[in-house]
Amino acid sequence: MFKKFNLNRLLLFIPLTSLVFCFNTPKNDDEKMSTIMISVKNTLSYLHYSPKPINDAYSQEVYKHYFEMVDNSKRYFLQSDMAEFAQHYSKLDDYLNQGDLRFYKLTVDRLYQRVDEIDKITQDILNKPINLDEDETLVLEPKKKNNPANQAELAAEWKKYIKYNILQEMESLTAKEEMQKEKKDSVQKFNLKDTIKLEILTPEAKRIKATEEVKDLVTDTFRRFKKRNKMDWFTVYMNAYTEVFDPHTNYYSPKNKEDFDTQFKGKIIGIGAVIQERKGYLYLGELTIGAPAWKSKQLSAGDKILKVRSSPDQDAVSVVGMLVDEAVRLIRGKEGTKVVLTVEKKDKSIKEVTMTREEVAIEDTFARSIVVDAPDGKKYGFISLPSFNADFEDPKGRNASDDIKNELVKLKAQNVQGIVLDLRNNGGGSLTEVGDIMGLFMNAGAYVQVKDGNGKIQTLKNKTNAPVWTGPLVIMQNELSASASEILAGAMQDYGRGLILGSPQSFGKGTVQTFVDLNRFLNSTDDFGSLKLTIQKFYRISGESNQRKGIVSDIQMKDFYTYAEIGERYDEYALAWDKIPAAEYQPVNYFSAAALQKGVEGRLKNNKTYQLIQESAQWKENLDKEETISLNQKKFNEVMQTRKSQIKKFKGLEKFNNGLKFTLNPDEAIREKTDEAFTKKTENWTKNLQRDLYLQEAINVISEMK
Repeated sequence: MFKKFNLNRLLLFIPLTSLVFCFNTPKNDDEKMSTIMISVKNTLSYLHYSPKPINDAYSQEVYKHYFEMVDNSKRYFLQSDMAEFAQHYSKLDDYLNQGDLRFYKLTVDRLYQRVDEIDKITQDILNKPINLDEDETLVLEPKKKNNPANQAELAAEWKKYIKYNILQEMESLTAKEEMQKEKKDSVQKFNLKDTIKLEILTPEAKRIKATEEVKDLVTDTFRRFKKRNKMDWFTVYMNAYTEVFDPHTNYYSPKNKEDFDTQFKGKIIGIGAVIQERKGYLYLGELTIGAPAWKSKQLSAGDKILKVRSSPDQDAVSVVGMLVDEAVRLIRGKEGTKVVLTVEKKDKSIKEVTMTREEVAIEDTFARSIVVDAPDGKKYGFISLPSFNADFEDPKGRNASDDIKNELVKLKAQNVQGIVLDLRNNGGGSLTEVGDIMGLFMNAGAYVQVKDGNGKIQTLKNKTNAPVWTGPLVIMQNELSASASEILAGAMQDYGRGLILGSPQSFGKGTVQTFVDLNRFLNSTDDFGSLKLTIQKFYRISGESNQRKGIVSDIQMKDFYTYAEIGERYDEYALAWDKIPAAEYQPVNYFSAAALQKGVEGRLKNNKTYQLIQESAQWKENLDKEETISLNQKKFNEVMQTRKSQIKKFKGLEKFNNGLKFTLNPDEAIREKTDEAFTKKTENWTKNLQRDLYLQEAINVISEMK
């Protein structure tokens, strides 16, 4: 949950002088990092919802969390390294208070040293014959292994890891061959034009090809690692401190904050092209229809990017060997300014292309609707909401509530009989959007309570009495529905305005965050980044916290995530569940959930697809919990064959069709005629909707709602 928050209001309760940390402008990165440490510590201590004492116990938790983040697989640091690091086990609190970088520098310098050594070790391993017939076992579960005792054990561990990757790559090549053979058999069976060329490699050729692929992968991994700025690791280090307060309190470097804002607003200023990296070179991926790269008519997917000029009057910068995010920052800029790309086309010709940067929408962020033509002959509206997006800086920017309103108007014009609002996989966003969306479905009323660290409780209300849709409403959720999704679902459930269908419970994130720019407390013009800080907990109007418990569905259907450890309750640093008094509200109780649940249970009782989904989910979860695997090629192949035979029974899920038909809104039907990328996305979207058993059941339920 992210809230646009007035920090000045919060500061009224705290002596302002205690939050102004006067430092001279840092002369170098070390001084900057030290300043950030102290500023983060002070901000956490004064402004966090539930501040922890900065003491030895805190230090020990930070220490543990840091190594889970940096070397959870225990594949980099030696036992001697860990013994040396352990001398600082109870001192990280002191280092935070003092802005002392000794532990950070010790561990990161050692990490780079080990990466250099491992790079040489892996190249040596990959340049010699690798025996896949030895009886060796790779331990997959980090808790079941120790750090290597010495360089010999380190090399042995990486050799096992390389063998594992080669065996996996060989299996992948075999799977591709089998898929191609299936396609060829199908083509021949139906006497279609056969253009499929089968390339069946010998086991030895497969091993050689797989080894080369793994060599490229490992080489690229270490090349990218060494190019990373050490300040990036400082962000990881700071998050070890912040996330022990709670998992949603995080330090953002200026670069990370820019990326967050881009995703939150759902728009970027750029050329509208995906940038991909392969073997040290950057290539153009998919071009957004209508964006500058597409409009240039000179660029296409697959072009190799050689140079970027951020503006025509600046020198060109070579991007060969550059990391994707660094190149992207050169390409992005202010709207209306020009950028120049030098590219190598597939025919090896070189082109220099000048483009004017424009605002490019990330459409996957925004709401989208479609009409469902159900078997009962009626029409229902389906709205997918991936995020509670909002643009706080631009009054004309897009936000989730306006998008939902527009989709509802379009669906009403097509005389739909009910609305299904899909919040599955929606991790939340802006708190203010929840109330505005609630107001589209019912009259004014409270929708959430928030409590700050001082215990002050505030009830937030939607104050409009102009709902757009007053008919039947089903809200779909799963274990990845979090924060704003849970507030909206919880409010609709408490009022009885909508029925919640989906996983037994949602994610369980009941906390509110705001961004605090560290610069505001520092006497400096440098950008020190931001702290995303938990400042409040939110509660349902019934008084119950969403924290850890989430929203329990009215109609419970287990799904693919139900058996996995997903949710706030699995995070050891998550804040606790609690309860406050209920707010004043008047339930409307539009329907009987119990009666509708009976109908669902009756349909699912003998539904083989639903049973197969459960079996598939349990099988996948058991697979993820396997702690070891054999690296002997024969034994590894036997394991893969067993898995393939198990997977065969789940193949039917790919062919499932729920029988629902879909009709695009008129504006999208027109857009399909000119927008190729949109047409392709729509095809994929509707195919997935047709495979969706849960949507089928949502339509069944809404057709029964009175």
